[in-house]
Amino acid sequence: MNILISGGSKNGKSYYAQQLAKKQACGGPLYYIATMEPVDKEDHLRIRRHQAEREGWGFTTIEQGRRICDIQADWKGSFLLDSVTALLSNEMFSSDGTVEEKAYLHVASDLEAFAQKSGNTVFVSDYIYSDAIHYEKLTEDYRKGLAYIDRTLAAVCDLVIEVAFGNIILIKGEGAGLL
Repeated sequence: MNILISGGSKNGKSYYAQQLAKKQACGGPLYYIATMEPVDKEDHLRIRRHQAEREGWGFTTIEQGRRICDIQADWKGSFLLDSVTALLSNEMFSSDGTVEEKAYLHVASDLEAFAQKSGNTVFVSDYIYSDAIHYEKLTEDYRKGLAYIDRTLAAVCDLVIEVAFGNIILIKGEGAGLL
């Protein structure tokens, strides 16, 4: 089963996603696809916190911040991809300052292909669309791109879940036995 989990930043999405991925593994291989390419102290702290949270759970971590379909894994396993948000950021903004404004198109296509190939992935994304602030064009392009990716994933996922203030809200599908 493919699952998309979305919600606000730092609200427990990753921990909840780990629980779902573990349930789906049924004793088979369990992969954590880490997409964040850290750029500052806060990123490093978040990575260490996530590593500590999943310690002892049986995850094999795959660091893959770009070209998500290039991973090498047993495709009969269960995958947790955390996060779609970081993956788009990596693909859109290069360290040399260049910007690929249409990166969302190939990221969406790659994630759709990944979901179809694995059939058993929990995708984590951030809900960044609800404020009324008008951002500069590049930020708006990023937000629109992430929304496009999330819609693409929602269409191919069996379950779509929002985590909001510790509440699990089922948006699409039936989660009997998982929620």
